[in-house]
Amino acid sequence: MNVKQFIKFEFLGWTKLEIIFLFVLIPMVLLVSVLMNDSKIATVSAVFGLMYTIMAGKGKISCYVFGMIGTLCYSFLAWQNAIWGNLILYLAYYFPMEIIGIFAWNKHLEKDTKEIIKTSLNNKERLILGLIIFLFAIIFALILKKFNAQFPFLDSFATVLSIAGMYLTVKRCIEQWIIWTIVNILSVIIWFEIFIQGERTFATLLMWLIYLFLGVYFFIKWKLDMKKQTLC
Repeated sequence: MNVKQFIKFEFLGWTKLEIIFLFVLIPMVLLVSVLMNDSKIATVSAVFGLMYTIMAGKGKISCYVFGMIGTLCYSFLAWQNAIWGNLILYLAYYFPMEIIGIFAWNKHLEKDTKEIIKTSLNNKERLILGLIIFLFAIIFALILKKFNAQFPFLDSFATVLSIAGMYLTVKRCIEQWIIWTIVNILSVIIWFEIFIQGERTFATLLMWLIYLFLGVYFFIKWKLDMKKQTLC
């Protein structure tokens, strides 16, 4: 497949609402960022982060390219604001997993649309995953407290849930969107607190608010897609 064919498949099968997401939400973030005199790195992080989420929601493999750029930008922001859990998460885990995701998704693409074939966990797997998340989040929060991190428990749960969410993303599981929704709520709280402290990170806060909306939307979308897969 050449580059032209790849781009064609990446924008195949989009609904009107999803096109609006792409061509309205991203310019809106850019405009708000300029009006709020936001940090340039925060703006770039927000734009590429949104591109990643929208393309991942569509099940398009190019999401990981946008994700890697957004990951590097967001890591810098986390370092600036002493959100050590997020910094470790993005550099040591997200970035390598995004590379792995390219190869993993490439093996499970629909022939017609080049979107991934969606899967789900069974009840036993969901229970085990929930217990692991809770245990590791508590342990990590206690560690972060010793390093004087801001919001250690919020940071910890957001970090551990994100690890699980990224794993489920690579595994193509619909449960990722439930986890991402929880992560997005926690992240909105964290970045709102940072914003009201005077940091120029409104684009990042807006990014997480949009993530929250997109997470709910794509959970519903994947559920409908999986019903179609079953019928086929």
